[in-house]
Amino acid sequence: MQRRNLLKAITAVAASAALVTSLAHADDKVIKVGTISGPDAQIWQVVQKVAKREGLNVKVIEFNDYVQPNAALDAGDLDANSFQHQPYLDSQVKQRGYKIVNAGLTYISPLGVYSKKLKSLKDLPQGAKVAVPNDPSNENRALLLLQSQGVIKLKAGAGTNGNSATALDVADNPKKIKLVELDAAQLPRTLADVDAAAINTNFALAAGLQPTKDAIALEDVHSPYANLIAVRAKDKDQPWVKKLVAAYQSDDVRQFLKSEFKGSVVPSF
Repeated sequence: MQRRNLLKAITAVAASAALVTSLAHADDKVIKVGTISGPDAQIWQVVQKVAKREGLNVKVIEFNDYVQPNAALDAGDLDANSFQHQPYLDSQVKQRGYKIVNAGLTYISPLGVYSKKLKSLKDLPQGAKVAVPNDPSNENRALLLLQSQGVIKLKAGAGTNGNSATALDVADNPKKIKLVELDAAQLPRTLADVDAAAINTNFALAAGLQPTKDAIALEDVHSPYANLIAVRAKDKDQPWVKKLVAAYQSDDVRQFLKSEFKGSVVPSF
């Protein structure tokens, strides 16, 4: 009888140890997060430290374009990514069938128009060249900004309610500007060759441009283009996702955004 009880006790201890080991291994899981080199990667260095304090091991993988992070996430090469706003995610899901969802908001980074030749969009000459991002959501965003500044007027319904506008949707163009559609990452390098360019803030900052100081027109910070953390739909309710979002939406990160970017990156949490 004593031998049987001893065996039961040993079995129970072994099972308990196995459970503890299993939980420890779960906590040790490395969460691979894809983001864009530059300011986004800087922010994630802060997030990593906060997450580590909460027992979450985050590895940041940097990309240099907007296409690869979603492809890598959908393929399972990443656990999450953080670089895009909801309209861009929606367009990618629609075009490519990704099963990726929004897990939490990060920041709003207002898109701006920059120029090495002009002080104001009112100074655009006839036939001016204006470069804009060529991906659907950000081109739409740029055209809406140009419209708000009185440079162009879009067709009725274009650019709103999920209808992404392109150069073909320009109904009124008083100065006959020529829209040059380019990859978003290339836009800062075009400033010497065009009259103005609409540039996403992460690429502007990487090129040494300060939105609140250098932009000749700036998107309203209350626009719907808040960036987000994306995960695969099947992972959305995983405990690590909640921890990851909480680490980003922490006071440490909020203070870093405010002190480091001085209004060019605004917390949306």
